[in-house]
Amino acid sequence: MKPLKPLRHLLATLVAATSLNAMAATELTVYTALEPEDLKKYADRFNEDHPDVQIKWVRDSTGVITARLLAEKNNPQADAIWGLAATSLKLLQQQGMLEAYAPKGVEKLNPLYRDSGNPPQWIGMDAWMAAICFNTVEAEKHKLPLPTSWQDLTKPVYKGHVVMPHPASSGTGYLDVSAWLQTFGEEKGWGYMDALHQNIKSYTHSGSKPCKMAASGEAPIGISFAYRGAKEKAAGAPLELVFPSEGLGWEMEAAAIIKGSDKLQASQQLMDWAASEKANRMYNEAYGIVAMPGIAKPVEHFPKEPEKLLIKNDFDWAAENRDRILTEWQKRYESKAEAQ
Repeated sequence: MKPLKPLRHLLATLVAATSLNAMAATELTVYTALEPEDLKKYADRFNEDHPDVQIKWVRDSTGVITARLLAEKNNPQADAIWGLAATSLKLLQQQGMLEAYAPKGVEKLNPLYRDSGNPPQWIGMDAWMAAICFNTVEAEKHKLPLPTSWQDLTKPVYKGHVVMPHPASSGTGYLDVSAWLQTFGEEKGWGYMDALHQNIKSYTHSGSKPCKMAASGEAPIGISFAYRGAKEKAAGAPLELVFPSEGLGWEMEAAAIIKGSDKLQASQQLMDWAASEKANRMYNEAYGIVAMPGIAKPVEHFPKEPEKLLIKNDFDWAAENRDRILTEWQKRYESKAEAQ
């Protein structure tokens, strides 16, 4: 039995070392609207370089996370944000809720993908863009033609066959509404949405759900975003991705530190990594446009040059007018919102 003592001692040492490492790790509370299936990948890749910082995710749709952050303004619960719409971060910035910090290598990012302040209060990660997910099998059943424009979706043939995200809950929903108002002008933009509303089956509280519904056949047409459509199509769903001819609304995912965090060093490490080439290569696994020039490679089922399809998006206008736009939208269209 004596030879077992060294083994026991070794095991005890290993257990103690593991416990010490766990105790030494900093737990960072990170708010996000990233897709749920991506959270583990993002944390794992970050931990490859920073095993001493453990991410505690708080995840919900863009509108919910934004509302939660604003409600917690005087008693912040988050340390950092990683993966939330830039328009939401601009709102938080206006409220004085973000900590200015220039991540290592921030100068390598496209200037459009970072706050113009010096030091910046937020950095961009990637861009996601609108798309229409069109189920070819369901369309054939209902004799629905393939739409090629946003205006096409107002035709009577699509009545009851379209789902789209609720803009107060979903960042994708808001980028659609904001883009239509910017593209068509406010009067014609609201007129367009009045006509589209006649064909809407429901407004979902998730930006990806309309495409998931189209992929499963619950609805023939889902207004969603290109990443989700490409992923569903790659998995075998009978989808065509439509990129409307008038141009695509888009948003920037971004990251920031919450002012008042008592884990500033760990939050800065996260921002350094979020701005790195390694992180941008990871973003490109799902998004065709990333913040660091020269990194992006084509994504399967995406258009070859997605930047050329994007509208000229005024993020400041979208942030400043968000409350007004959502109030008007809900007054007009809330009747078809899905139950929460």
